[in-house]
Amino acid sequence: MTDQATLDAIDKAVKANDVVLFMKGTPTFPQCGFSSVVVQVLDYLGVDYVSTNVLEDQAVREGIKA
Repeated sequence: MTDQATLDAIDKAVKANDVVLFMKGTPTFPQCGFSSVVVQVLDYLGVDYVSTNVLEDQAVREGIKA
């Protein structure tokens, strides 16, 4: 179960940014094919976004599914 602090942090990130990419890896080093393709599309379109590496925090990884 995801704690409330994690859910609040996710909510804050989503509300503070137009586009938030919860991804495996980082934009410069994606760790899965889907993340890589999404980064390529957003970069190609010139979209400003922030990213969060869900592999670094299991609570965030579970929290985005809640």
